[in-house]
Amino acid sequence: MAAGTNLDALAREISECRACPRLVEWREAVAAEPRASFRGETYWGRPVPGFGDPNAHLLIAGLAPAAHGGNRTGRVFTGDRSGDFLFASLHRTGFANQPTSVALDDGLRLHDAYVSAAVRCAPPANKPTPAERDQCRPYLLRELELLTELRVIVTLGSFAYEALWAALRAAGRALPSPRPKFGHGSEVVLNDLLVIGCFHPSQQNTFTGKLTPEMMDAVFQRASAVISTAA
Repeated sequence: MAAGTNLDALAREISECRACPRLVEWREAVAAEPRASFRGETYWGRPVPGFGDPNAHLLIAGLAPAAHGGNRTGRVFTGDRSGDFLFASLHRTGFANQPTSVALDDGLRLHDAYVSAAVRCAPPANKPTPAERDQCRPYLLRELELLTELRVIVTLGSFAYEALWAALRAAGRALPSPRPKFGHGSEVVLNDLLVIGCFHPSQQNTFTGKLTPEMMDAVFQRASAVISTAA
């Protein structure tokens, strides 16, 4: 089967997962009591699969869906401030056809990029546990297997970096030891794959200026340059 077909099947499987009781309880409780600004909307309230181009050379790995973002809309980084920041940057750097991501049917398309997350359910206080991260690892591992054209992986934050490292180890990749430290703009070369670190576009980072649009654009411009060189 084509990569897109396999990714669609994986997305359906992810959306039905109930492996982590704490996350299941939280995501469904949030969906049952919508925030006032979203009252009247029907929340997705399930695990959120990855999204994007099945032939992508770029994978972007985030932390987890936001309670009133991906958990509401059903698409990763969609309907929240972090997503606003991320997709605006992807649009400026040529990976997205529009700068906004507000709903499943908003017309957003990614070019040569796929967006995923370390954990697929919205966690309380946006803090999944290491055990929940590990429970979700097979989904990230299978995405890595299905996205056969990958050349660059951008990890949004240290939690996603750690999750990716574990998935790459499980995939049998030869990894440097000790593990290189995560940092914004950090780079690790793994034969034909480059891993780039980027601060997570959380409001805590973007409102304080720890992560600026120019800083995020530079990461994706670097990814684009690497992909172009490898083509």
